[in-house]
Amino acid sequence: MKRHEHSADWMWSNALEALDHVERLHRQLFQPRRAHAPSWEPPADVLETERALLIYVALPGVDACDVQAMIDQGALVVSGQRVLPKPLQSAVIHRLELPQGHFERRIPLPPGRYSAAQVASERGCLVIRLEKTP
Repeated sequence: MKRHEHSADWMWSNALEALDHVERLHRQLFQPRRAHAPSWEPPADVLETERALLIYVALPGVDACDVQAMIDQGALVVSGQRVLPKPLQSAVIHRLELPQGHFERRIPLPPGRYSAAQVASERGCLVIRLEKTP
């Protein structure tokens, strides 16, 4: 690979990362606040196979049974709360980088019809599988 091609790939990757960051900031700063507004949004990946839509939401330390997920107006809405485990609530905190409190993420879905939903936890991610229907 030529140096010029590698440089262009690197620049494109950085540009996409910057756009994603700006989009998150926009969602956090310019949405009207609600009574129980989320304090943070978890990152998510949306992947599509021939038969299903797979949504991975990064939620380390949050049990799948403590997360609500529903489809609303063409988007998957994932919400819940991350709290420190009881034994750690009285601990001295030296660093706390994982966000705590109420979260909500609205993830636009590709056009289509989906039936059965399966929810599981995998390697710190909530995994939601939406089966496609004809």
